[in-house]
Amino acid sequence: MMSEAVSTKTGQPSAAGVVKISVFTLAIMNVAAVVSLRGLPAEAEYGLGSIFYYLFAAVFFLIPVSLVAAELASALPQKGGVFRWVGEAFGTRIGFLAIWLLWIESTIWFPTVLTFAAVSLAFIGPDQTWDKALSANKLYVLVTCLVIYWGATLVNLRGVSAGAKLSKYGALIGTIIPGGIIILFGMLWLAMGNPIQMPIRETDLIPDLTNLNNLVLASSIFLFYAGMEMNAVHVKEIDDPSRNYPKAIFLSSIITVALFVLGTLAIGFIIPQSEINLTQSLLVSYFDYFDAFGLGFLAPIMAVALAIGVLAGVSTWIGGPSRGLLSVGHAGYLPPFMQKVNKNGVQVNILLIQGAIVTILVLLFVILPSVQAAYQILSQLTIMLYLIMYMLMFAAAIYLRLRSPNLKRPYNVPGGTIGMFIIGGVGLAGALLAYGLSFLPPAQIAVGSPAAWVGLLLLGNVVFVAMPFIIYAMRKPNWKMETDDDALEPFTWQHTGSKAADTA
Repeated sequence: MMSEAVSTKTGQPSAAGVVKISVFTLAIMNVAAVVSLRGLPAEAEYGLGSIFYYLFAAVFFLIPVSLVAAELASALPQKGGVFRWVGEAFGTRIGFLAIWLLWIESTIWFPTVLTFAAVSLAFIGPDQTWDKALSANKLYVLVTCLVIYWGATLVNLRGVSAGAKLSKYGALIGTIIPGGIIILFGMLWLAMGNPIQMPIRETDLIPDLTNLNNLVLASSIFLFYAGMEMNAVHVKEIDDPSRNYPKAIFLSSIITVALFVLGTLAIGFIIPQSEINLTQSLLVSYFDYFDAFGLGFLAPIMAVALAIGVLAGVSTWIGGPSRGLLSVGHAGYLPPFMQKVNKNGVQVNILLIQGAIVTILVLLFVILPSVQAAYQILSQLTIMLYLIMYMLMFAAAIYLRLRSPNLKRPYNVPGGTIGMFIIGGVGLAGALLAYGLSFLPPAQIAVGSPAAWVGLLLLGNVVFVAMPFIIYAMRKPNWKMETDDDALEPFTWQHTGSKAADTA
């Protein structure tokens, strides 16, 4: 942070001595934190109906998450993030569950995004038929995923700064530029009167909501929008946050929805619905557009660019949530073994445990009937664990409004307490709905036995939710090893003696 703050309006140092960021800057930061291209084919399955799902998830999830997280971050800016927010409401046991879920869902997410990277690399060859066959080969996907993941882990073990440039330029090369390119191609394809593979009928704008199985892939849109809470910590760095923060949220929401909608339609324009593949279709779309416009030589370059973008994202997420878990662990919530850091100050054993879990999950590609099935079940489990964390966050925000109405909140959800009940309640209901839908096997993908599908999801939920409670129950006084750099301040209820304090 700069030593002298500058006003975004005047270019002069601000009176508060804090660097102020503009509405547009915060909006772009939010877009960068949320937008990923790899899930677009899943929604292209729905044709024009995908627009409904994107808007539904934005209203019932994206905007509520952004506004509620901003209030929590401004009221409880201490270290700990979601651990602090949920812990203030329901005690440290549930707070630990929340931060654990944030870490474990990102761990389970790795195989799905790594699969996308493996598919991207498969398409650097000159023969698209051979490329498609390679990308569907289980052994190829398995080996490539593990090589990329452990390579990114080794980079993170060298220290926080090691992957900084990769994250910065990788996002630009692998997400922003490719996203703009496919949208441009889609618009040109439409403007030139080329045949459209996606049916264009007004009746398709409202999808068939009677078939619940068809909603499973749509529920994944909630995960598309996940991550907006990360930038809630900047709520106090914007001028007049009560007025300008909602502006930044709505601007970033419009940009995010536009990128997702237009990118999804661009895929649907050129690939028939019956031929859409969750792991291949984004690459195939680029290849088909490049061939159509006489730019086929650029296709391998795009494949490499998308893989670089994934590598950058993986590198960032390997170090991020695990670092937050380490900080909470130093306060006495993880055994000393998991608090070990190397000479670079990196949480080495947490990263090794995380890597072991990723390796085991990647092996699911060998067990399930297809790469698509493995991809989808891991995506659904990721969504479900993340949604539990979000439900805890929404419930905590609503409860704190009732229990601690006088808590200083530099930013308030519009509408005060009533606004929190409405916005937080909408977010909680939306997350609960998406969680329930995630148990249903998708009709578009062969997943083998529906009972096995539901059983695997239930087992995953039970195991990963139970683990933090077991660790919490086993904690000992000598586990507390926090330093001045990562000390967690006492909770508000620890000062007041509130009954919200944990009794364990």
